Amino acid sequence: MAINKTNHIVLRPKKEESLRRFHPWVFSGAVAQKPDNLREGDIVKVFSAGGEFLGTGHYQVGSITVRILSFTDEPIDTDFYVQRISSAYNMRTDIGLLRNNNNTFRLIHGEGDFLPGLIIDMYGKTAVVQAHSVGMDADKEKIASALQTVLGNEKLENIYYKSEGTLPFKADIESADGYLLGGKNVETTAIENGLKFNIDWLRGQKTGFFVDQRENRRLLEQYAAGKNVLNMFCYTGGFSVYALRGGAKAVQSVDSSSKAVMLTDENVKLNFGNDSRHTSYSEDAFKFLRESDKNTHDLIVLDPPAFAKHRGAVNNALQGYKRLNLAAFEKIQPGGILFTFSCSQVISKEQFRLAVFSAAAISGRKVRILHQLTQPADHPVNIYHPEGEYLKGLVLQVE
Repeated sequence: MAINKTNHIVLRPKKEESLRRFHPWVFSGAVAQKPDNLREGDIVKVFSAGGEFLGTGHYQVGSITVRILSFTDEPIDTDFYVQRISSAYNMRTDIGLLRNNNNTFRLIHGEGDFLPGLIIDMYGKTAVVQAHSVGMDADKEKIASALQTVLGNEKLENIYYKSEGTLPFKADIESADGYLLGGKNVETTAIENGLKFNIDWLRGQKTGFFVDQRENRRLLEQYAAGKNVLNMFCYTGGFSVYALRGGAKAVQSVDSSSKAVMLTDENVKLNFGNDSRHTSYSEDAFKFLRESDKNTHDLIVLDPPAFAKHRGAVNNALQGYKRLNLAAFEKIQPGGILFTFSCSQVISKEQFRLAVFSAAAISGRKVRILHQLTQPADHPVNIYHPEGEYLKGLVLQVE
């Protein structure tokens, strides 16, 4: 079959089955023909070897050649983004995320909201937009316009675009972070479950805050009363602040980044003033745990950054999770509670659980699983894209 249009991609024979099952990625090995003049980020239409239309998406260079936006032949214009963003916003309204004591949530979660390559987090009346593909970068003005249409002036005052760190390193683009809307006298304090947090979307990691741990932080609050809490990899101190509200006896926050520790201290002060229950340390997590006294802490949180960002790093990552959890098992007080997480997408639930099991076995401690945790409803998983289930967590009691 000869290509007769500049934006048509044709697959190899029998390589269309994943698209017929609505998986939103086309891998490079499945492509038989593509135009020579395609630019990364272009809108393309994908066809089977027999000429059957399969979907429309963004073309990109790399192992994933197309991220499918629609399985129909519809235009990818501002109206398209209005429809997708409106659907996502209505779902979050239906599940009660938008309430007086909570204005922090994820509005768009990539494939989970049928917009592969796009993340939008809401902090009060500020939307932080992050593109993970050149196509979404190219469409950022359409996305900003759609956001204004869906949310209106009463719910949206600022749109900050933050993608310099997430776009492909070698992409031939000139995109820069900055405000697409507003930007003057911006309120940077957001509310999550009645607690206040300063959000640094200009210089912070991700979009400025780890929104995905909201419900897990609330669960930890229920366990915190009277506990000596150790929050490893504290970043902005979310778990620490919840623990303090939950009545913790003492909370120690640890992060290798002095800037993260500063943010944690600011957020503790924002909610509790100069609370003597809280101390913070800018130190390496493994070193801190190794040098800690045994039986000092009866609630430990392990929420490290992704140890594996690609499949080639999986084995090393699993060893890292095992060493980290072993250190916690060896130091936690008998009867203590361990919240342990992995946010590495390429690590499966089974692999993470096996790493934690191995650490428990080496420690010789008795361990019960109390909760198996994942990402909240505003980080939905597209049922046709199980790779979107990236956050894994266990709450363990250690005797």
